[in-house]
Amino acid sequence: MARSRRSKPGEKQDFNEGIYHRPPLGLSFFKTGVVVLIVLLVLVYFAFAKQLPWSSPGYTATATFVDASTLRQSAPVRIAGVNVGEVTSVEADGEGAAKVTFSVDPEGLPIHDDARITIRPRLFLEGNYFLDLRPGSPSAPDLADGGSIPVTQTATAVQLDQVLTALQKPDRRNLGDLLAGFGGALDDEPTPEMDVGMDPEVKGLSGAEAINQSFDYGGDAGRSSSQVSQALLGEQAGDLRGLIKSSASVFQQLASVDSELSDLITNFSITTGALASESQSLQDTLAELAPTVEQAQRDLPVINASFPPLRTFARELTPSVKELPGTIRAGLPWLRQTDQLVQKNELGGIVDDLHAATPLLSQGTANLNGLLLQLGRFSRCQSQVLTPTGNQVINDQFATGQSSFREFLYGTAAQSGQGATFDGNGQFLRVQPGGGPYEVAADIPDGLPPNDTINWGRAIAAPIGTQPLKPSKAPPVRTDVQCFKSDPPNLNGPQAAVGAPADPLTPFPGP
Repeated sequence: MARSRRSKPGEKQDFNEGIYHRPPLGLSFFKTGVVVLIVLLVLVYFAFAKQLPWSSPGYTATATFVDASTLRQSAPVRIAGVNVGEVTSVEADGEGAAKVTFSVDPEGLPIHDDARITIRPRLFLEGNYFLDLRPGSPSAPDLADGGSIPVTQTATAVQLDQVLTALQKPDRRNLGDLLAGFGGALDDEPTPEMDVGMDPEVKGLSGAEAINQSFDYGGDAGRSSSQVSQALLGEQAGDLRGLIKSSASVFQQLASVDSELSDLITNFSITTGALASESQSLQDTLAELAPTVEQAQRDLPVINASFPPLRTFARELTPSVKELPGTIRAGLPWLRQTDQLVQKNELGGIVDDLHAATPLLSQGTANLNGLLLQLGRFSRCQSQVLTPTGNQVINDQFATGQSSFREFLYGTAAQSGQGATFDGNGQFLRVQPGGGPYEVAADIPDGLPPNDTINWGRAIAAPIGTQPLKPSKAPPVRTDVQCFKSDPPNLNGPQAAVGAPADPLTPFPGP
């Protein structure tokens, strides 16, 4: 980019005529105003038309109404409360009738030939009216684009002013009293007598407050009720009409047997009275019905799965059933002998004896409960305490590697050999007397003083210690603790350690 040079005083400047005499760039003010005006016109068109001029409204249809004076263009078209289109035009059609053209969005299709449409008032804050469209039964043919719904399939909601105009002055007065009483029923608080038998959630609430609470559950209930109402219409056009016609035939037949029907109602009243007297039992039964059904839902598949094997078993059992009459004939002699066997002079006498002995046997059986309980505790003591204790190996200086109960049996066998009978004096323990320079002694707990309280002897070596340690006193016997709840004793614990040898002994007294 070239720099401009400032000229000196008196110096002639060079001007570029192409730059300084070029017309202004961009649109002129006139063209800019025209463009802005066109944009404003387009925006105004879209604001009022809300669609492209070359676009079509999509699927459209017409419906003929006896009176559509309350309907306006652009009124919504709804299916089950959801907007799916709008009214595009309302035109007169003959004497008082009107033809309404409306569009339906793709999500509201298809529309069937038996579709029904009603003009209904919108909510208070919405104002005006809307078309309530019922698409028809799925089995009916589809209504083509541009098709027409006849006046026999359309309806107009009755207005409140039409109802009031049809009422005479006494009727209007009665209606006013009814509305006043209904308002009081909604607004007045209940008395304690009125609350008797009411649900705890609505006690003390006015009718309007209780109804407001019911709205918490009304959404789900209303949706289910609408599904039930839709189902009552049937699957084909005229199903409900056929139901009403058939019901009329049924009631006509019931009217022809009015006496029998009167007896039926009387007996039904007696039955319901009996059920009312057992209302608490019925309530308890119904409370248990839901868990029973849940259990049945788990058990029914298992029962259903058992049917094929049961069916196979039944087929295999068929030949046996055919042989059953012959088996019964062959068993008749045995049955006759069995009948004789159970007479008074045979098994009947034994039954009498058993009848007399049964109370005593049952009492003995009841007493066995305590014995079996004690045997169970003894068994648990044996398996949880005594047996683990006997299986321990005592690791002392004389250890043989065998469990303690085996060492006990070894000692018992050795003592039996040592005390075998060899003369007329019977069994007694024979111990080889020892000798040596060391005097040893052992206490005689039951000896008499002064000299019969100690056993004296001599050993060839000095004692090196005592194992296990002799406790200072006998351990306590806990009768308040069950044996099987005690821990097995540790035969190699601190009490089984090697203790110091006995104190120096007093010299053996002379004769």
